[in-house]
Amino acid sequence: MLTFTIRRLILAVPTLLFISLVIFLLLELAPGDPMAQVPLTVPPEVKEKMRLALGLGEPVHIRFWKWLVQFFWIEPQVLLDHYFGTTFSEGDLRVISWQTRSPVMDIVVQRLPQTLWVVGTAYVVAILIALPIGIYSAYRQYSWFDQMGTFVSMVGFSVPPFFSGVLVIVIFSVQLGWFPSIYDTTLVVDSWDSFVKQLQQMIMPVMVLALQITAQLSRFMRASMLDNLNQDYVRTARAKGLSEYIVVMVHVLRNSMIPVVTVIALGIPSIFGGAIITEQVFKVNGIGQLLIGAIQANDLPMVQTLTFIFAVLIVLFNLIADVLYGILDPRIRYD
Repeated sequence: MLTFTIRRLILAVPTLLFISLVIFLLLELAPGDPMAQVPLTVPPEVKEKMRLALGLGEPVHIRFWKWLVQFFWIEPQVLLDHYFGTTFSEGDLRVISWQTRSPVMDIVVQRLPQTLWVVGTAYVVAILIALPIGIYSAYRQYSWFDQMGTFVSMVGFSVPPFFSGVLVIVIFSVQLGWFPSIYDTTLVVDSWDSFVKQLQQMIMPVMVLALQITAQLSRFMRASMLDNLNQDYVRTARAKGLSEYIVVMVHVLRNSMIPVVTVIALGIPSIFGGAIITEQVFKVNGIGQLLIGAIQANDLPMVQTLTFIFAVLIVLFNLIADVLYGILDPRIRYD
């Protein structure tokens, strides 16, 4: 397992380099001009100087190389300087946002807690709800519980977040007045009252996201359980006199979790990517809203960095899912 993990990590390096090149070239070919937000009263020669200051006057390969050095060499040094008080990155130019003229990673670190509070909580809640629903729905196939779970899952799949988000705002904020309709990103949790306010403003966006995620995971869990409940090893375990709880929750569940682990692991990067639509509806100042704002402002360094971070997370959690396969199923070997 260790050899397999090291081999996959080594192979991930050229993969990520190729992904970064594709992202960079696609953004270069994308329409839009970073000078489009500059007022029309600014003279053309001043705009050209601003363009050169942003590094747009250099060839594509030079700019790509500079971004690689900044992201893979300078930014890790900044992290070391922050935690250990060293001066490795002193005087080095970091990846700078064209929109805010500040380091991209500093902005990402500021926005990330808001996204993790909302999207991360929704993902955990969805997993805790979806897995038991999927297990019991499969065990009691075609029962009223299974039918109800199928109905709720279809609703979760069918209703888009921009509709369900507005719907819960109308019901719980406008009609009932229970929760705030706008997420207050400036709230500092330093007391019990502020913690209660944080929970209140999280309930609606978490509800909207958890419904969608639960619908997907519960269906995967149910389908995987049904595939395993009729296998020969299940009949053998029952014939040996094992209790129904042991058969279902130990033997069947362990094998059924293998495909579900893939869905869960590959869904975790979306936590860091934020829920773009939901963050827009509830005004959550997170990573998703940051990405939308950067795209609208033609902030290529911000878009490129965020997109590449998502790619790194996807590659990483692909590896984690493969390792978990071997833990869940001893028959899988990575020799």
